[in-house]
Amino acid sequence: MKKLIFICSFIFTLTAIAQIPSESNPIENNLKTGVISGIIVDKITNTAIPYVSIIIKNAEDKIQTGGITDDEGSFTIKQIPEGESIVEIQFIGYKTEVKKITISRVNSKIDLGIIELKEETSQLDEVLVVAETSTITQKIDRKVINVGKDLTSAGTTASELLNNVQSVSVDSQTGNISLRGNENVRVLVDGKPTNINVADLLKQIPSTSIKSVELITNPSAKYNPEGMSGIINIVLHKNANIGFNASINTGLTMGENNRFNGSANMNFKTGKVNFFANYGVNDGKNDNYGVVERFDNNSVQNFDMQDDSNSYLLKVGADIYFNDKNTFSFYTTQNSRDNIFNGNTKVTFNNVLNSNSQMVVDGESDTKAYNFNYTLDFEKKGHNLELEANFSDSESPELADYQELIRPYDLTSNYNDIVKNERGTRLFNIDYTNPLSENSKLELGLEARFNETRNTNVTTQHEFIYDSNGNLIDDGNDWFETKLKDYTFFEYNRDIYSAYVNYNQKFNKLSMQLGARFEQYEVDGTFVKGNETINYTDDIFSIYPSAFFTYNPSDKNQFQLSYSRRVDRPSIGQVNPIREWSTPLITSVGNPNLKPQFTNSYEFNYTKQHEKGSFTLGTFYRRVNDNIDRILNVDPLDEDKVELSFNNTESNNRYGFEISSNYRIAKWWRTNASFDLYTQKESGIANGEQLEVTNNSINFRLSNNFTATKNLRFQLFTMYRGGGESIQFKVDPMWMINTGASLNVLKGKGTVSLRVNDIFESMKFKFKSENPYPSTGQFNWESRTAYIGFMYRFGGGKNKAKGRKSRDKNEAQNGGGFI
Repeated sequence: MKKLIFICSFIFTLTAIAQIPSESNPIENNLKTGVISGIIVDKITNTAIPYVSIIIKNAEDKIQTGGITDDEGSFTIKQIPEGESIVEIQFIGYKTEVKKITISRVNSKIDLGIIELKEETSQLDEVLVVAETSTITQKIDRKVINVGKDLTSAGTTASELLNNVQSVSVDSQTGNISLRGNENVRVLVDGKPTNINVADLLKQIPSTSIKSVELITNPSAKYNPEGMSGIINIVLHKNANIGFNASINTGLTMGENNRFNGSANMNFKTGKVNFFANYGVNDGKNDNYGVVERFDNNSVQNFDMQDDSNSYLLKVGADIYFNDKNTFSFYTTQNSRDNIFNGNTKVTFNNVLNSNSQMVVDGESDTKAYNFNYTLDFEKKGHNLELEANFSDSESPELADYQELIRPYDLTSNYNDIVKNERGTRLFNIDYTNPLSENSKLELGLEARFNETRNTNVTTQHEFIYDSNGNLIDDGNDWFETKLKDYTFFEYNRDIYSAYVNYNQKFNKLSMQLGARFEQYEVDGTFVKGNETINYTDDIFSIYPSAFFTYNPSDKNQFQLSYSRRVDRPSIGQVNPIREWSTPLITSVGNPNLKPQFTNSYEFNYTKQHEKGSFTLGTFYRRVNDNIDRILNVDPLDEDKVELSFNNTESNNRYGFEISSNYRIAKWWRTNASFDLYTQKESGIANGEQLEVTNNSINFRLSNNFTATKNLRFQLFTMYRGGGESIQFKVDPMWMINTGASLNVLKGKGTVSLRVNDIFESMKFKFKSENPYPSTGQFNWESRTAYIGFMYRFGGGKNKAKGRKSRDKNEAQNGGGFI
């Protein structure tokens, strides 16, 4: 701990020396002739305190310079401008002392003497104040759920917290997020896209770091139009307090396997620089198992899978406030993941074991990202220009081994895949905002995105070895040799150039936003398998308009009507025409003829604030053209197998409504409930047959938070997720009941959490289908688990962070946090 404080204090010293005079701040151009000195001691023990932060401010509360005390508690700070200044003396766990000084040519050296610091037992309250209950606010283009203690205690990570947010579902098996039942959703953190796998990222963000969750179900033209169901933006608490602040979070999940997660968040702000660092780790195993039964050939596939993985996430960066008008921010994110997947599949026909195959995949991934941001604020409030650049590169090699475990060996089923995946992303954008008047605002922006993907797959096949007499050599070792069987390669590049314009106007109680985004989308792909080469190109220009109208008849009532056009473009996995083995009876193949699907989305929302909480009612309609859907066809190479691919169905209409409420039933009992019902009409062709289906689904959540004492809380959470139906599958509903408790310890600086998920082990994925073959299936995972966690927060200092506009947002945010 002492070394950590010393490092942060040393950084403070360097930045204090590096203060840059600015013409926009005339006080900084005064003669810097002043010198102050003193000794800092503990009031009770009278011992010297090393590494104490000394901050010098002018009368306008702007930081001029600073320093730290040495091992003897002494300090000397030079080059203090003439005039009145304020000296703030800060140290972790102590009350901040404030002294006023006046530097002049006559009195340029001031000795403050011995300064006694008192211990601060309630300093933590200045760092973070979280409301008792969550609230909902409907803004011009988003619904904002301000996270209170009722949602924070619902989960230890962002992934678990989001599963308690209305309209949002997190798959307990895969970690995939869906919004209004659709997984085609973008996830942003502080308004920025993430280059890290979303499921991994959300497990690393502590729920206590989340300030609010923004549901942008109908995004405006300012946003990237990809993501049919909308955008989920996670807003983190501003972590730019003066001085040093940190939190440590760790936990253990116990089920069929034990899994560990931990994270540490730190920041140090001094002078004009805010340094931040975040580190998170997840380690453990997950078991999954399932069965698929076909009735046409009396076959049964039994799956037993285990995923053993560990992942690490590090983010380090800084915000540099040159002056009130210029801010520069940079950070790097380093993410690594090691993974061993072990899957066993048994296939029986008429109760006779026909195949017992094993797949072992040893994979890893490394992602490195770098972000640079510069913001220029003009004289007029809200008038600014923001430049941003993102660079991201990742590598994810794999070694997959497929073996048939039944003798006599069928060596055509024994082979290895050596896979090399490389991806690179470059993003450059400019955002300009100009308030034309008190009631109007103009937003303009340009963006260029370049995505490159390269994949190489070498397949080696085992072949029999015979002796000179033609007999198979089978001594347990030297009975086969490995030869090159197949080679595949694909390169897939996407370039997107876009520009947007938004105009905002307020008429008394009515607010309006009109906008349009213009995009040029270019794709160039090459797929190679052996001697076969397939080229894929696409070149599309599209316009994405948006319109929002918000009416506030009073402070407690709000109505909103909105429209936007969005797109879902085929991914590389959906268009890759190279056939891949999935299971002994299923082969996966992409469709290079896939077209983008476009969505026209309409929404109406009403929000009512009342004394004990809030109430929101919303309805929506979406018209999807050329809907991309997953299709199972009879495998043209083997009619006993099925081929998993993708196709554009004729149309897809989705409409529904949702109700949500936060309500304080009693002083000790608060509830957070949401209900949504949506209908989806879909038509398309599968196996040459025209199919049409209407799917109705109901989802319900109820979270109860009980306050037993000031430091002890209990929670009971219930969820019901209705079944679904597509043109080929019917999925059964799922439900879950969780319970938990949290206890504040160590004078409020620590929190112990206990939780049991899926008490009745009712979460399972169960389906049935009649096309292409009559079949049923069910998959289970480790849904019933117990969790114990501990979080400790330490640090001090009042929040003096300078907010700045974050990309893809209309609010000020800091540069720190997980991204």
